[in-house]
Amino acid sequence: MLHSGPRDPGRRALLAAALAAPAAVALPAALPSAALAATPRDGTPQDSFDPGSPRFTIAVLPDTQYLFDADSADPAPLKATFRHLVSHRADANIAFMTHLGDVTEHGHDDEIALASQAFTGLDGQVPYSVLAGNHDVRSSTDDQRGDTAYLRAFGPQRFTPMPTFGGASPDGYNSYHVLTAGGRHWLILALDWRISARGIAWARGVLAAHPTLPAILTTHELAWSDDDGHASLSDYGQTLWDGLIRDSDQIFLTLNGHFWPPGRTVLTNAAGHDVHVHITNYQDRYYGGAAMIRLYSFDLVRGVIDVETFSPWFLHKDPEQRSPLEAETVELTGPADRFSLAIPFTQRFAGFAPPVLPAPRPASQVTGRGTLAYWRFDAEGIGGSATAGAVPAGTVVRDLSGHGNDLTARLLANSPEGTLSWSGEHHTGAPAHASLRFGGGTSPDRGAILEAGPSAPVNRATFGGGYTIEAFVKLPEPFEGNHAWMGIWSWEGRASEANRHSGWSPDEPTCSLNLSPERFLQYNVYAADADVNTTSWSHALPTGRWLHLAVVNNSRRTLVYVDGSLIARNPSRRCHGIATVGKPFVLGATQFAEAFSQGFYGWLGDVRITGRALAPTEFLTTDFPPA
Repeated sequence: MLHSGPRDPGRRALLAAALAAPAAVALPAALPSAALAATPRDGTPQDSFDPGSPRFTIAVLPDTQYLFDADSADPAPLKATFRHLVSHRADANIAFMTHLGDVTEHGHDDEIALASQAFTGLDGQVPYSVLAGNHDVRSSTDDQRGDTAYLRAFGPQRFTPMPTFGGASPDGYNSYHVLTAGGRHWLILALDWRISARGIAWARGVLAAHPTLPAILTTHELAWSDDDGHASLSDYGQTLWDGLIRDSDQIFLTLNGHFWPPGRTVLTNAAGHDVHVHITNYQDRYYGGAAMIRLYSFDLVRGVIDVETFSPWFLHKDPEQRSPLEAETVELTGPADRFSLAIPFTQRFAGFAPPVLPAPRPASQVTGRGTLAYWRFDAEGIGGSATAGAVPAGTVVRDLSGHGNDLTARLLANSPEGTLSWSGEHHTGAPAHASLRFGGGTSPDRGAILEAGPSAPVNRATFGGGYTIEAFVKLPEPFEGNHAWMGIWSWEGRASEANRHSGWSPDEPTCSLNLSPERFLQYNVYAADADVNTTSWSHALPTGRWLHLAVVNNSRRTLVYVDGSLIARNPSRRCHGIATVGKPFVLGATQFAEAFSQGFYGWLGDVRITGRALAPTEFLTTDFPPA
């Protein structure tokens, strides 16, 4: 969100008011100071940034050269941008700012000095990098050019106090920073306008020394854009691509200025992975771009980077006092200025930073007090059948709680062999690193079930002290065919057998977990001690990824959780226990009128039944058994 970030969604309304021409509600002319109240006594605002949050922001500042042009200089817009970043560091969770070069117009001592003084507004407040553009140094030289006014102001000595600073090339014109954001480390490469062979070797060495870090490469020139925002590598950019970027899978995003208009493209590196190439430069816009800032807001939960572009200098003026060109330029919303990138971060980074998955946990670690049944589909649960291929009818899945609730595989109707098969796929938090693939199809009677034996204790349990039933589930992507009302688990029999008539039909079972045509989870249950029926409904379940499902009853009310999150549509009506009638518990389908239909379609991992209400911290996704 503009000028606030992912942790302050309410500010969008404030921005709308600020942009309105007749401002009923105006932003103050000066930046608010309340955001600085959290600054520690040592003067550093580190506590205002949350390195563990999965949402954080990197600010990008392109060419500011027209603001530092001999006696035409005006540092006010840049100072306003820096004040904005400092005061909004907490609510936007700003991790870093990077300048893309051409800080000044001529690189003269007085221009550099004025720019250097403006940057003191960030020193000790927000870590940042600066690189040289062709207007900051002699454009005919590369990073071996030696001493310059730029290097004296923006060389390694400036960045050494920053906690992110990792080092610089021997010439001083190339540097790198290591950020901690989103619960992991990130590498920022800030490369000179014309990097030499020595500079490329240095950059390769930095990447090699940090082989598991995703990297963002910043430089002044790399790509240019046509008027439609479609970017292409420049001649120099092609050299840098061939010499460094293409073979460095860690580099997933490049940022450069120099050219206008802004634009972007996606290139494919030698590993076959996407590299996002972005140009951002607004020096051709009103007031030399007015220190326009671009925010890259990372959301590791959604797998998205949201990008927005605006001028804090204009934004914080009273809307009634803005000139027409200031009002026109305060925020840029074209497709090259405001957009979102979908990046599956874990998948994209897996080639150099494979996720560290937890090791399998034996049944003894997840069968604590109150565990009534626990089934898993690795060798511990099904023995030699947990290898590969079809799981034949008659295969036994042992109840590892030791209570004798073993399940036996059965194919429905005339379902062929292979309808039930073993898989190594699993939820990363599941104790067992295995699952079963159920091939329920569009034919109503196709599928497979795992059925408890006639004397299994779980068949007769009514759960008077409460219960928790957990399962790991994955729906295929694409989710093809008609799988409406397929069952995940249930008890066989009719509600009428338990003298229950308050629900939809006396022919439905007393308890079942199903999926609606819209992929809404439906948990339907009849109480053990009264003719009471309650139904919980989830949101539409996503496909193509593992989910942890949990149904929790505390002897009074039933709550359903998806991935440890409470769903909205849980009835408040009292519901005590389950009106089981002594017929088998089943995984993989639901009966109606004592006939199975629409077998489960997807993967099913560990399933555990506990005879008490568990808190989400006690679910199978944790490393600890129920206490």
